Amino acid sequence: MHGYMPPSDTAESVTSGHPDKLCDAISDAILDECLRIDPNARVAVETMVKGIGGEAVIILAGEVSLDGRAPEYEKIAREKAISVGYTDSRIGMDASSSELCDVLTYITTQSQFISQGVDGDFDTQGAGDQGVMFGYACSETEQTEELRGRFFPLAAALSQRLTRRLEQVHSEQIIPWIRPDGKSQVTVHVGEKNDPNDRVSTIVIAAQHASDAGPNWPDKNNLSEEERKLYIEAEIRKHVIEHAIPSSLMNDPEVIVNGTGSFPDPGGPYADAGLTGRKIIVDTYGGGRHGGGAFSGKDPSKVDRSAAYYARWAAKHVVASGIAERCEIQVAYAIGKTNPVGLRVETFGTSRPELGTEPDQEISRLLLMHFDWRPAAMIRDLDLKRPIYSATSSGGHFGRVPTDDGLFPWESLEPEKIKALALAIENRE
Repeated sequence: MHGYMPPSDTAESVTSGHPDKLCDAISDAILDECLRIDPNARVAVETMVKGIGGEAVIILAGEVSLDGRAPEYEKIAREKAISVGYTDSRIGMDASSSELCDVLTYITTQSQFISQGVDGDFDTQGAGDQGVMFGYACSETEQTEELRGRFFPLAAALSQRLTRRLEQVHSEQIIPWIRPDGKSQVTVHVGEKNDPNDRVSTIVIAAQHASDAGPNWPDKNNLSEEERKLYIEAEIRKHVIEHAIPSSLMNDPEVIVNGTGSFPDPGGPYADAGLTGRKIIVDTYGGGRHGGGAFSGKDPSKVDRSAAYYARWAAKHVVASGIAERCEIQVAYAIGKTNPVGLRVETFGTSRPELGTEPDQEISRLLLMHFDWRPAAMIRDLDLKRPIYSATSSGGHFGRVPTDDGLFPWESLEPEKIKALALAIENRE
């Protein structure tokens, strides 16, 4: 590459109609239904989708153990795919048709050798598996009014806003020829202190659309391919980009819509096979370290999910309390063991000077003191035995706004914990 390119941060996101996200949505819909039947259900469900030759298949596989009658897995899968928008094989899949879409189910019960180490109370319930989880928070979003309170990487927050807006534009038919499948990507220039300097430099949107999209759709549009491309780009700019990206962050960025020129039907599962858990960076922080465990389809006894949520919750409190501008938490577990086998904090040189020469070790000590990292305690503190997971399956698990009905509890801040962390630092002065 020739010429100078300033330091930048980039993150991507995908819509609920992306084949991988469709699979996440089906897996989490099954999880939620199992938790409605039995809050103590043990669930690990994977999904695969693929369309070919006008037909499609949804494959469900995994393990479920619950006290009660198992839900209708096929019905859940079809209803979720329909709700996302896959009701026509010309688009990518028709989940409403048993002739055009098969659902194959291979779900058994959980191994007793796993459950014997996972069931129990606060002092005996062990982790559902071994693994390493990361939580992260930063102050990048806090300079922008529309994003304040998220404590999240700016590029990731903006790419998520774009795909959530794409989903809204599709579901509400604001742009009637937009289809479920789509992606976004945002690049933000980074200043000398490694903080975004309020400039979005590049926005990339891939949006599946009707092959004859135009101003009079679905009537015939006599547009040349170049005219159609320019029309689609203008509509995406108006109804998606200008709506999702705060004007204070816009400074004539490069905008790339459907970079190959066109993204016409069929897309979705026809264009690409989908799998649960294949968008783990999209699900988290848009980049950085990741333990590798996916979230969707797993009940909260699996620390892949619950400990990642808890680590995000703890990291957000660290930054919100003013102890550091960036905080990454790594926590590790062994299957069947109650306490984590390791916990480490990294603040990347952004912690307060009052913390002394080993600030990250001091913050680690505070987190072990003020947060309970036992699996049963994490589940209790965040109230995770509820059907709250479908909402996480697209648009990102983190950096979201917690709702009054209890969604995204790991994004809520407790004033008492913030005060306790801040006082612990002040008392060192």
